[in-house]
Amino acid sequence: MSAVSSPKSPEAVTLESVDLNPYIGTEVLGLDLSQPLDPATIAAMRKLWLDRTVLVFRDQDITQEELLRFTGYFGEVGERGLSATVYPSTAGRVLPNIMLISNIRENGKTIGALPDGEMNFHHDMIQTEKPHIASVLYAREVPSHGGDTCFASGHAAYDTLDPEVRSKLEGKRVFHTYQYGRTKRGDDSGTYDLSDQSAHPAFRTHEENGRKAIYVNRLMSVGVEGMDAKEGEALLNAVFDHAEKPEFVYCHKWKVGDLVIWDNRNSMHARTDFPSDQRRLMWRSQVRGTHKPF
Repeated sequence: MSAVSSPKSPEAVTLESVDLNPYIGTEVLGLDLSQPLDPATIAAMRKLWLDRTVLVFRDQDITQEELLRFTGYFGEVGERGLSATVYPSTAGRVLPNIMLISNIRENGKTIGALPDGEMNFHHDMIQTEKPHIASVLYAREVPSHGGDTCFASGHAAYDTLDPEVRSKLEGKRVFHTYQYGRTKRGDDSGTYDLSDQSAHPAFRTHEENGRKAIYVNRLMSVGVEGMDAKEGEALLNAVFDHAEKPEFVYCHKWKVGDLVIWDNRNSMHARTDFPSDQRRLMWRSQVRGTHKPF
């Protein structure tokens, strides 16, 4: 068991929590997110999040409005990004800032985004100028097995990266692009738009905790600025392989009612495969980025 308190507040609270991996991931116990949280609890929760990157809340029964209220504790709620159709029997109406992640099909079409199979490690919205700083995922329907979300610590990976590799990429920017609907590197499905790309530092300094983290990923990072393509690809592959090592990763096995929030600035995430004939429905919200990574 571990606990965290807000030391500056006279009304400081202590959150009961359990660490899920030495580097990343903590389950927070005893909070009902269907109810508003008081400022001291929010402060303690944010402090724990900045330290542990991924927070897990089990057995939650919340509405879309309550999900967005929770998201707002961490910053300005971000736009949905991708359109999603309405699923009448389960999802009902879908609020503008909530995305459906689902493989459920109606009339031959999926009701949500990123429907099937595994998905390579990535950072949400890294292909944009100001990526979202956090994402929240809430489980409504889950398959009997698979569909796990795995989170990798960018801090731990940076701290232990081969010094030679790190020195070659320190201060370099890396290009990122994304083809919507793509789940694996090299997959050419979906709609591709070369204008939807960005260049960010290979190693990002976290705006709030001051620590550096690896900020490239296998799915979306495509080249190093000012570097020969072959050399850049070799360096990026070395970083991908290192950053995805099991010791840096917490894999979350979903249950209905689970809510997970992760810091998109110092972690990347991936999805494991799951049976295509079993339903999976998640609600996703995001916290808007306020400036370019540095």
